[in-house]
Amino acid sequence: METQKSAKKLGVVIGGSGLIGGTLVHYFKTQTPKTIEIRAPSSKKISIRSANDIRSYFEEVHPDFLINAAITNLSSNSRLALEVNYLGAIHLARAAAEHNIPYIHFTTAAALPYGNDLREHDTLPVTANLNNYAKSKLMAEKSLQYLHDTIGLDYTSIRLAIVYGDHDHKIQGFHRLFFSIVEQSMPFLFTARGIQHSYSNCRKVPYFVHHILENREEFSGKTYNFVDKDPVELAKLILTIKKYLQLKSPKEVYVPYNFAKNGKWLLSLLLRLFAKFGLVARMPQELMFLESFYQNQTLSSAEIRQSSFVDPDPHQTIFSLLPDIASYYLTRWSEQNLITARDLEPSQKETYDKSFRQDPSELIDLVHASLTEKKHLF
Repeated sequence: METQKSAKKLGVVIGGSGLIGGTLVHYFKTQTPKTIEIRAPSSKKISIRSANDIRSYFEEVHPDFLINAAITNLSSNSRLALEVNYLGAIHLARAAAEHNIPYIHFTTAAALPYGNDLREHDTLPVTANLNNYAKSKLMAEKSLQYLHDTIGLDYTSIRLAIVYGDHDHKIQGFHRLFFSIVEQSMPFLFTARGIQHSYSNCRKVPYFVHHILENREEFSGKTYNFVDKDPVELAKLILTIKKYLQLKSPKEVYVPYNFAKNGKWLLSLLLRLFAKFGLVARMPQELMFLESFYQNQTLSSAEIRQSSFVDPDPHQTIFSLLPDIASYYLTRWSEQNLITARDLEPSQKETYDKSFRQDPSELIDLVHASLTEKKHLF
């Protein structure tokens, strides 16, 4: 029995239905079926809000490692954020420590201030005025470090910035931005010139997780910014998506922050007014981060690049994956009747021809991206 267990490890992924968790589950089930068995219990099977649920589940399955990719919605109330993002993470960490197994925890750039080339330790102070999401994730980071220092918890925190990828069932984060452009509900650019952010490639996450599981001595007790090496200018990304999809909007007009902020306040006022008439609507979750559209936040990836981890595809970026992302979401959203697909079939030949005539340097980048991804040009 012991020989069988050492030959094949059992891992548990919490939050396996999300973008990150689902990508991890798919990776381990398809890439490591002979060496790693993975389980992704639903919240009905195990609620991380209950320490007893976690304890019972661990006694039943006896995992060799634990990955926590569970998060609440960005707009969750304080109680839910507290119980899932913070206390849930602690319940899982204590169970991992009791069973002496590695614990991989996903955290967020929302725990960092605005600025450029931010390192792992450049976190915000824990204050009451932080939004529920950032506060709960930041508190979890600090408590995991405390458990590592006091009881020897073997953990690694992976900090993600703006995550991009496909097969996400929720429309949030980057995919909310993409949806807004596709839906043509973004008439102008709600950002300023030159504003840059870091992005995290969902496809590369499993390779890093697998590597750190196999090299615990190097990665234990540390937090890593898992982001692409080069940050992305928000306006350039929006306009690239617009050009790729051959849409007429958004126009290259930059909306000042004060104007956008007043628009957000007016929208919240209208939603409260509608509620009085029994009409239920919610503020888009990403509007809570409106200020970030007008502030730089770029994360340093130096710690990872100086580690033993090797990027499986260093040339892959959000721009090179745009055709895959567009193909997946345009199909999915049209099937769900969220968009009309008839005018959203980008012609690659027309895109290339337009770039050849107007911006040949951009065409070179597009062709190189296709070559890197080993895709046919047409």
